[in-house]
Amino acid sequence: MASLFEYAPAPESRSVVDIAPSYGLFIDGEFTDAADGKVFKTVSPSSEEVLSEVAQAGAADVDRAVKAARKAFEKWSALPGSERAKYLFRIARIIQERSRELAVLETLDNGKPIKETRDADLPLVAAHFFYYAGWADKLDHAGYGPNPRPLGVAGQVIPWNFPLLMLAWKIAPALATGNTVVLKPAETTPLSALFFADICRQAGLPKGVVNILTGYGDAGAALVEHPDVNKVAFTGSTAVGKAIARSIAGTDKKVTLELGGKGANIVFDDAPIDQAVEGIVNGIFFNQGQVCCAGSRLLVQESIHDELLDSLKRRLSTLRLGDPLDKNTDIGAINSAEQLARITALADTGEAEGAERWSPACELPSAGYWFAPTLFSNVTQAHTVARDEIFGPVLSVLTFRTPDEAVAKANNSQYGLSAGIWTEKGSRILAVANQLRAGVVWANTFNKFDPTSPFGGYKESGFGREGGRHGLEGYLAPSHPKGER
Repeated sequence: MASLFEYAPAPESRSVVDIAPSYGLFIDGEFTDAADGKVFKTVSPSSEEVLSEVAQAGAADVDRAVKAARKAFEKWSALPGSERAKYLFRIARIIQERSRELAVLETLDNGKPIKETRDADLPLVAAHFFYYAGWADKLDHAGYGPNPRPLGVAGQVIPWNFPLLMLAWKIAPALATGNTVVLKPAETTPLSALFFADICRQAGLPKGVVNILTGYGDAGAALVEHPDVNKVAFTGSTAVGKAIARSIAGTDKKVTLELGGKGANIVFDDAPIDQAVEGIVNGIFFNQGQVCCAGSRLLVQESIHDELLDSLKRRLSTLRLGDPLDKNTDIGAINSAEQLARITALADTGEAEGAERWSPACELPSAGYWFAPTLFSNVTQAHTVARDEIFGPVLSVLTFRTPDEAVAKANNSQYGLSAGIWTEKGSRILAVANQLRAGVVWANTFNKFDPTSPFGGYKESGFGREGGRHGLEGYLAPSHPKGER
């Protein structure tokens, strides 16, 4: 995109990561072929080149992995918390040591800019393992009763937008609390989970404690429905989350669902405009908007609408779209052809319904999956782009006059995952935040994450919390016998 300065290319070297031509499933501490021999290819979204061939798990493989996890559970759960902590600390340190390699791998397989994987994803991945390592010997003091017990085998299904970070959110608390894990990464981003399997071996983690199954939705469904899985943790779309809730209804499986969102980013007339613009850009264009808590609905107080929009357009014109491995790149590739088609269709619908579409002058690469940063103005709450989760670099701009109207519009959604408030008044931040039906509310910032802080949603954004002390609850059973208090 146009810039006052020409940036010389600054590509990160691909040679730091060694991708094998093929990978098996990771079951009981070993890489193994799928039972039926099926494989699929994983491609780089920015170039469409095939990165590797990966084993495709079926129901027989799920059963094998769950059996391995069940067998490992006996010894793993019997270890003192301080011993489990040692493994988690070791994993965290290895992640730090291999962070450059993992950042390049994640960028190649996912399409997001290297500066995001390097500076945001990887530090947070290590931080989650460090944090939950610290909890492993303190579970009596977590607020869930004396001597809380692990549940057993956790079946975990994660999405493609933050492959390694979502893995950390799921695996770290599960292991700290004494559970064993069978994890299925998304089919478009399997590689970092397979590299994590190697990290588990490098850390000397006992066999069967972590199992990684690459495959499609049928493998995820088989894992969720497996009768010997005690806990289901899923991050992904609301539609799949509802299907999971239906499939485990009537069982005693514990479940955490972190689903879609349509976050409202509210800018009041006393907000610092330049700071707000940076927060808006970070809120919706970070990871190409492929973030469940993205600030995809911008609510601007009417009196500053024109000024803010002008400033925002100027800022968007300076964003650099292109090679995700280039350290100067702000906007990377969309994760898959399927996701690009969905974003394109929803943006076209917004235009057809009368919203005013704008994108900065932007040259898209000829290969790969790309979508220019886009904003829609003159949007009403009836527009599809204001209601549906687009999961792409598309921002809808609405206006409000009073704080009450801002709250009403922000809450007018089937989702309730995140929100942002921009104002210089602390009292207004507290008053508005208290009325927003959102699991996470940021004040004068956006997309800030910390392993010590719980994350989760209301309404169709799911239930349960991940991160922080609260993230332990989903993996623990109280120590008292059933029926007693």
